Amino acid sequence: MTGMHKRPFTALAAVYDAIMADVEYDHWADFVLTYARDGGLEVRTALDLACGTGGFTRELWQAGFRVHGVDGSPDMLEVARERLPAGVTLSLGDLRTFELGETFDLVTCVFDSLNNLLTSTDLGAALGRARAHLRPGGLLACDLNTRLGVRELWEDSCIEGLARTPEGQEVHYHWSHHHEPEEDVGVVQAFCRVEDGQGGLQEFVEEHRERGYDPADLDPLLRDAGFTRWEILEYPDYAPPEPQTPRVWVFAWA
Repeated sequence: MTGMHKRPFTALAAVYDAIMADVEYDHWADFVLTYARDGGLEVRTALDLACGTGGFTRELWQAGFRVHGVDGSPDMLEVARERLPAGVTLSLGDLRTFELGETFDLVTCVFDSLNNLLTSTDLGAALGRARAHLRPGGLLACDLNTRLGVRELWEDSCIEGLARTPEGQEVHYHWSHHHEPEEDVGVVQAFCRVEDGQGGLQEFVEEHRERGYDPADLDPLLRDAGFTRWEILEYPDYAPPEPQTPRVWVFAWA
């Protein structure tokens, strides 16, 4: 069993897009860009943090922007390079420390990627780097699972299914979730069995850990990161979050 265990976002990269085929990246992009337009922001350049295999990055590129994606996983970036247009720039980088030497109109970080930062110090550092890469008047848009969202990630605490890659591989996945109250983190055990249809079989498990952050946790971090103003809202109606909201969106202005 030990040989099956892989580091987060390594073996998963090859089958990630197949499993996540139903993710509404296009709707998320419309949600973000509508907010930006309504706020008077003219977007020409965008930085997509924790871009992964490039699902959301592609939406930004298709909107007509010059786009740069950053991710901490070489495996995810390898897939992104194969699937994104050549005009999209991709860089390997740690969200807490990256430096690109340029600023952007819009910085995004979606699909609860920031929840992978397990301390407020690390999240604050990432928000600070995002702020440093925004031009004056630019906008950060990101989503995070709340503490409740991390405790109660899925109904029945598991998801499973069958997906097929563009290359014809069948991906059987069973992902289980539990909450560790001592550390206040959610843990996902992501098991995948990949069959190539010709007798080839690969099985692996990745463990992913997330910490939830509530609006009260985020306010001081955004202030310390140097943002001038921000709103914390719900998708898709831009409503203020309720105590039972599992995921929030942050829109923060430089």
